[in-house]
Amino acid sequence: MRIDDGLHRLRPPAVGPFREGAFDSPVHEIRTAAWLGVALGVSFSVCFLTGLFSHLIQHPPVWFANPARPVWLYRVTQGVHVATGIASIPLLLAKLWVVYPHFFTMPPMRNVAHVLERVSLLPLVGGSVFLLFSGVASIAKWFPWRFSFPSAHYAAAWITIGALVVHVGAKIGATRRAITRPGREAEDAYRAADRDDGGLTRRGFLWTVGGATGVLTLTTVGQTFRPLSRLAVLAPRDPTVGPQGLPVNKTARSAGVVDAATDPGYRLSVEGRVATPLSLSLDDLRAMPQRDAGLPIACVDGWSASAWWRGVALRDLLAAAGAPVGSTVTVMSLQDQDAPYSSAVVEGAQVTDPDTLLALEVSGAPLDIDHGFPLRLIGPNRPGVLQTKWVQKVVVG
Repeated sequence: MRIDDGLHRLRPPAVGPFREGAFDSPVHEIRTAAWLGVALGVSFSVCFLTGLFSHLIQHPPVWFANPARPVWLYRVTQGVHVATGIASIPLLLAKLWVVYPHFFTMPPMRNVAHVLERVSLLPLVGGSVFLLFSGVASIAKWFPWRFSFPSAHYAAAWITIGALVVHVGAKIGATRRAITRPGREAEDAYRAADRDDGGLTRRGFLWTVGGATGVLTLTTVGQTFRPLSRLAVLAPRDPTVGPQGLPVNKTARSAGVVDAATDPGYRLSVEGRVATPLSLSLDDLRAMPQRDAGLPIACVDGWSASAWWRGVALRDLLAAAGAPVGSTVTVMSLQDQDAPYSSAVVEGAQVTDPDTLLALEVSGAPLDIDHGFPLRLIGPNRPGVLQTKWVQKVVVG
């Protein structure tokens, strides 16, 4: 008898995920994982780039200038951001189901590429789960945390995309071979993986995941893509529900501005680097040349809705005050200035665009107080959080 045979008999039998044949489902194979990895790589990359664009608009560095045209650009990019994030949920769950047996392979680290792959898994999987969970919770207006969601989501996105790059670098060769490898041997292996043993085949599994992703997308994307609005039964928001047919995220009462907004003595002040500081009543503003513009409200939560707005063009107001050409403007709300998004900066093409308005009306009627009465900022290609409501002051810098 060989010594190693005796040692084998002395070892306790493997149990759980370490026993032989523990993972015999045909879906636990590299080709399935490769296709799901490609789909996730595309969805995460698109989600990351559109989210980065949103972050740059809301927190612009010195080199970034938000374009005013096309007026619907942010509506599309943020709609795509939320849609790809939602679509990534079934893709990620399926990918984890397919590859989790590899977490129990021995030895755990075989070479440098394998070490890189394993090291990248913790931030990749953890970051992915955090991003999708926190993103869905945010659009559902459920915040079971005390940290700043935008800051945490942005930081986690960079960590996750960095881990994704490392993971792709370590797996790209194996992924390419799994998807493109030719020959009879590969075809025989795939047919064997699709054997009919009473369970779900590899192809059936991929079709199921694709179907779930498609259904989830079709039943939510209508909150932005209006032709599919009737299918949007799972969308967090209906963009037609709210005062004057438009949704509201923050009401005047929750912002604590009801008394100030309805004060008969309300006046808008224009100050800062101007030749003639202004203090204007609502009647003064209505007496100025009015402009109509069809503009969307595009929320960071993914929903959007278009409406016709009427008010004073910001550039006309600045010209009346004698503001220098090319000025940067801060529009301030009646809200407490410590409140999030109680002011917004307007600069560059956004200032000079004729459709950047201080609106008095929407859809042919005076603004509802929850839409910013007596005056709100509305401009092209701007997130809803930067379309400041209940405007009391315009400061020229």
